[in-house]
Amino acid sequence: QVQLVESGGGLVQAGGSLRLSCVASGRTFSSSVMGWFRQAPGKEREFVAAISASGDFTDYADFVKGRFTISRDNAKNTVHLQMNSLKPEDTAVYYCQTNRFSITGLKLSQFSSWGQGTQVTVSS
Repeated sequence: QVQLVESGGGLVQAGGSLRLSCVASGRTFSSSVMGWFRQAPGKEREFVAAISASGDFTDYADFVKGRFTISRDNAKNTVHLQMNSLKPEDTAVYYCQTNRFSITGLKLSQFSSWGQGTQVTVSS
């Protein structure tokens, strides 16, 4: 089973930036879709962004388009989420996930296991 370790969260003022990283174990990283989800206090977990195995295709939730950028480094089994122009409503625990088949598959999957996530707090 793939293990995912997120990092890079922190406390930032509104308008600031953070760069999240997720390192994945295993040999299937370069052939897998990767994505980010987030969960704010009292809310359900929601999709944020995804990137295809090759990195050629990306998908974003409407509320982060133009502000967040997902990227990957297959040589380092790492996926990043560059977050700019952060807003207080971006405050959440951010998690990464993986899917062997497609971005749609990742967005629709009911994952049974999640990493510890990384806390992002944006102050106003």
